[in-house]
Amino acid sequence: MTEALFVVSEEGYWGEECVEPLETLSDAGVEITVATPSGAPPTIDERSIDPEQVGEETAEHVRAVHESDERLNDPMPVAQADADAYDAVVFPGGHGTVWDVNQDSDARRLLRDTVEGDDGTALVVCHAVGILAFARDSHGAFVVNGRNITGFPNAWEEDIVDENDLMPDGRKLPYWVEDEVIAAGANWDADLEDDTSVTVDGDLVTARGPASSSAAAETLLEHLDV
Repeated sequence: MTEALFVVSEEGYWGEECVEPLETLSDAGVEITVATPSGAPPTIDERSIDPEQVGEETAEHVRAVHESDERLNDPMPVAQADADAYDAVVFPGGHGTVWDVNQDSDARRLLRDTVEGDDGTALVVCHAVGILAFARDSHGAFVVNGRNITGFPNAWEEDIVDENDLMPDGRKLPYWVEDEVIAAGANWDADLEDDTSVTVDGDLVTARGPASSSAAAETLLEHLDV
């Protein structure tokens, strides 16, 4: 059976970016395990279940999945996960990832082992793409160096944070994803003119944001040949 691990933020994941791939892969018969940095249930970004932000239908559906899905409500600690046990590792986005998942050494280990392995594929979405700015390969180089990727662009971040990089909830954004991954050597292209943006570079699939979640999940399924 094809298996996938979802590494989800406890600081605030974006609902659609997790739920869309979760359901798409599940419907295709992929067995899914969820992990969080500490093993506590993930926290959802309240804006991603706000009808004024995402629409009433999406808000209601995502909230229902978040509250009822047993996999999301009973995750394993990331430290206990082994990339070799999974065909894919998925990193849903959300601003929360900049504070926990992207900074977590075990999450970075999972990413490294997945992209360096022979069989695994990594899907990294939106703000979770920031993990690529910190993850290094077994030789000490950034795993993203020279790779083509997409992710949450500065042009969108400017519409969210204030002049002091403060989020609407008052937290200071510690870094901007686009800036950090470019500094780590990525070839960045968020395709701002297109409705969706999914980039494939070998065993690394990246997606720009919520609207790209469905296309990203379908792209991952193609790689998994499910």
